[in-house]
Amino acid sequence: MIRAVMVALLVGLVSAFGLWNSWQAALKTQVQFSEAYAEVKAGDTALKLCRNWLNTRQLSGSSCRWLSLYLKFHPELSKLHQGVYKVQPRQSVLSVLQLFASGKVAQFSVVLKEGETLKQSLQRLAQSPYLHYDLADEADLTALLSWPEQWGAAPTLPEAMVFAETYHYTAQSKASDLLKRAHQLLLQKLEQAWQQRAADVPYQNPYQLLIMASIVEKESGHEPEKPLVSSVFVNRLKLKMKLQTDPTVIYGLGDSFNGDITRADLKNPHPYNTYQHFGLPPGPIALPSYSSMLAAAKPEASDWLYFVAKGDGTHQFSRTLAEHNAAVQKYIFGKN
Repeated sequence: MIRAVMVALLVGLVSAFGLWNSWQAALKTQVQFSEAYAEVKAGDTALKLCRNWLNTRQLSGSSCRWLSLYLKFHPELSKLHQGVYKVQPRQSVLSVLQLFASGKVAQFSVVLKEGETLKQSLQRLAQSPYLHYDLADEADLTALLSWPEQWGAAPTLPEAMVFAETYHYTAQSKASDLLKRAHQLLLQKLEQAWQQRAADVPYQNPYQLLIMASIVEKESGHEPEKPLVSSVFVNRLKLKMKLQTDPTVIYGLGDSFNGDITRADLKNPHPYNTYQHFGLPPGPIALPSYSSMLAAAKPEASDWLYFVAKGDGTHQFSRTLAEHNAAVQKYIFGKN
């Protein structure tokens, strides 16, 4: 009798051990993902996903039955959170469901780069994965902009009205919401730079500082030189000289610019041509970095009026036209 009971217990233990192994094996079954991200849609449940994987022959019917039993003991895994998740090429059923139940959705990012135009920034946003691009044109962006009343009339164009930075978002976020964040950051940075401006800078309002910062950004990528570049343009403004900066000419030409600035381009009377018009152009020409804003706000004290690129990322600065012409001959035409 005792022997029979022992045999029965042993058989029961073996059976239980086998069921346990089958249960664990089902939960450890690998699900394959062909892409780096997987989406949990509204109405998706753990068992619905299991049936989907069953239909694609990644799981067996027994796996879903074992999962159904497991969920009775772990109901928290039945509450999946809608969203897009970062997944591995192969993950166990259990780890996938734990991820989907955690709500830790994937984070995406887009970089709005200093020196690029608004058109280029919007193209970047339109190409960003899982970002809902809800802008028909630049006019839609203009409607999103705010402008402090104490700064005077609001800009009529949205160029450079967002700050160059890396922005993070989750799937199906709206581009308009991201741009609102970028615009608010721009206002904060511009306010900081405006508060630090030198007493003698010839700007009537922060918008003019932003315009100068955009010119500095396009003229120099060498951080230590930016205050010097700014000083050249500030000195010219004070002396009622034309700024004569190529990037403003190129910006005004728009899509018609073919990569080589010509004499005809310099004579083009468009409003951004600083070879033809005195003072600042009517608006910014690119997204400036904060360092360019500070350079515009606090130009280095100098008597420089000219500069020319040396070909190594830096510039040769000159006080007189004769010195400048000599520098052009040396660095542009290679003549000593």
